[in-house]
Amino acid sequence: MLKLREDGVYAALVFFALAGIMTWSPVSATETLQIAGTGTAIGTMKMLASAFEKTAPGVKVQVLPSIGSSGGIKAVAKGAIDIGLISRALKEEESKLGLSVTEYAKTPFILVVGENISIAGLSSGALAKIFRNEMQTWPNGEPVRLIMRPETEADTLLAKSISHEMSWAVDAALSREGMLVALTDQDCIQMLEKTPGAIGFSTLTQVVAEKRRLKILSLDGEFPVVKSRINGSYPFFKTLSLVTKSEPSRTVRRFIDFVLSERGRHILVESGNLPLVHSSGQ
Repeated sequence: MLKLREDGVYAALVFFALAGIMTWSPVSATETLQIAGTGTAIGTMKMLASAFEKTAPGVKVQVLPSIGSSGGIKAVAKGAIDIGLISRALKEEESKLGLSVTEYAKTPFILVVGENISIAGLSSGALAKIFRNEMQTWPNGEPVRLIMRPETEADTLLAKSISHEMSWAVDAALSREGMLVALTDQDCIQMLEKTPGAIGFSTLTQVVAEKRRLKILSLDGEFPVVKSRINGSYPFFKTLSLVTKSEPSRTVRRFIDFVLSERGRHILVESGNLPLVHSSGQ
């Protein structure tokens, strides 16, 4: 009788073991971080993600297409992504979302044209004439095609900050019909590269990291790069930051630490950024 009961238990154990094998499916050990936000930082972030993955077996970093700074902030707040990329400060309502912001670099805000445009730079006065439609052709006779950004975008506000004359000129350009307006950083740089006679603003990091075929111009005699180094006296920069939940996961923290590390700083420099100094605790 005892033997029969033991056989029954054994049979039951075998049954449940086989059932477990039949219904078991392998669980991936890979952890995925998703990053999205301003297009100006995407190229560099892909380089950082690739280097980080080599130091973190089992972690995959996905850098998603541009959704803008505002989109990155909203996506982090809703838990849709792990890290947001922004190129501006949080707005008042965004600062109430319980997010953490880590500034990691500055990059020159630059004026660019197509490679075939035979000028090396512009004064802010000449640039204002382009925005007012008073300078309509380049030296080679090609029509000037101004690429604008929406009125409330950070790039538009930076362009207006160049001078009082530029502030009025930008408003004048925005009020004209038929202007070419790029909604995102990615749209803008693609339009600048593909539109004959184009001129507009971008960032050094986006042009360098994405290997764009564009000519960088000096502005009022200041060029953003001198002897292969970013010109610290160049007056116009964008500050780039990483946005996370106030208490990010350990893996998110590891990625941020990597961006701020010596290796991360080297990648930032090579891709057109000035790394920002952080305390040794970070």
